[in-house]
Amino acid sequence: MKDVKEALLGRTSVRRYEYDEIPEESMEFIRQAVENTPTSYNGQQFSVIDITDQELKEKLYQLTNQKQIKTCKHFLVFLSDYNKISLLATKKGLEMPAITNTMDGVCIGIIDASLAMMSAVVAAQACGLGSNCIGYLRTVDPRAVAELLELPKGVFVVCGLALGVPREHPDHKPKQGTPLVFHSNHYRQDDSKMLEELEAYDNEVSHYNRTRSGSTSENDWCGHILDYYRHACDYRILDYLREQGYDIKR
Repeated sequence: MKDVKEALLGRTSVRRYEYDEIPEESMEFIRQAVENTPTSYNGQQFSVIDITDQELKEKLYQLTNQKQIKTCKHFLVFLSDYNKISLLATKKGLEMPAITNTMDGVCIGIIDASLAMMSAVVAAQACGLGSNCIGYLRTVDPRAVAELLELPKGVFVVCGLALGVPREHPDHKPKQGTPLVFHSNHYRQDDSKMLEELEAYDNEVSHYNRTRSGSTSENDWCGHILDYYRHACDYRILDYLREQGYDIKR
């Protein structure tokens, strides 16, 4: 078992896996870590679907074209989930507040599921496993994914996580350093200095993409991420959320 420092600072996104099964004790540790995730109000507004059925993984791969979904041993789907508490409230004769009609309610479920996923990532890393977060599962075809996963009202996909024994050990991607990530007491006001640091980081990412092991590219950080934003502007997630019982009004 890796220590916390090694697990956190040694993490990379792994997309190629061995055929070996994940030991059950490792999966149990991951499950326990997820179950112990801090959540809003201790409401635990999330659930996880652990997909091991190869046929189902193949169908999700066909939707996303993310090969790691079909080659990983466990594909975990992290969900925002108000269905569970709604079921119990009905059973107890309690009125379920219209939390799913608020933006904060949407944020709560997303935050809880995201924290749970990070718990799984760290636990998997500590076990020597490889993992890869797949946000595209949320946006590629929300209705088709919801149908495949048989999601009830009040539940939607936040992110997927592929897990497996790593077949590769990718280079570490450059990350923004402390001055760009941590602000002291208030948001930084020195835009000119921040721009210098951002440009330096942009150049560092460009150099990494040109020289990294495996496939290389000419991608920078800023322009490449903006391309993702442009593509994301075409998603119609709000329409899908309304179909899942989230009629956001405020």
